[in-house]
Amino acid sequence: MFAFSVSASRISAAGTLAVMIGCASAPVLSGGRVAVASAVIVSAAGEPRGTAEIWQDANNIVHVEAQLRDLPIGTHGIHFHATGLCEGAAATPFASAGEHFNPLGRMHGLDNPGGPHAGDAPNFTIGVDRLGRASFTTDRVSLTPGSTTLFDGDAAALVIHATADDQISQPAGNSGGRIACGVVRRN
Repeated sequence: MFAFSVSASRISAAGTLAVMIGCASAPVLSGGRVAVASAVIVSAAGEPRGTAEIWQDANNIVHVEAQLRDLPIGTHGIHFHATGLCEGAAATPFASAGEHFNPLGRMHGLDNPGGPHAGDAPNFTIGVDRLGRASFTTDRVSLTPGSTTLFDGDAAALVIHATADDQISQPAGNSGGRIACGVVRRN
């Protein structure tokens, strides 16, 4: 706890330190969120496949809640990719999103002792009703300034792959082609 005294002509050094510390933290939004982002997930044909709500809490944990539909039944990999560009009409759909987000140069996979990439995440499942939900938290990315921010010079994308990520193989966990993509945007 810092104390300070204020007079018409001065603030004590301890008070200046307290004011500086208070200014260094991010403002807290509703629900304990310090930053909020979202992504609209689309197929390679540009058809809507869902949305993702992304937020960072005061403990620097990023939460992802994605509601998805009309994807192939089964288990799929999902990752943050390094570039905020989702061009589905290319010869390789969504190659424009770049590689997995990996600013710290780690190996791929949540089960890899040399990993994981900052953008790696747990698999999720699409049911027989063709609906699914991806819900996870991570401390390896950030929505606020710093070395792991998703909002660097070229932003980031959330990409869904055709099959499950084995969480160890290089470079992307044998998770198949990219079947849906959404640019991560600040709210």
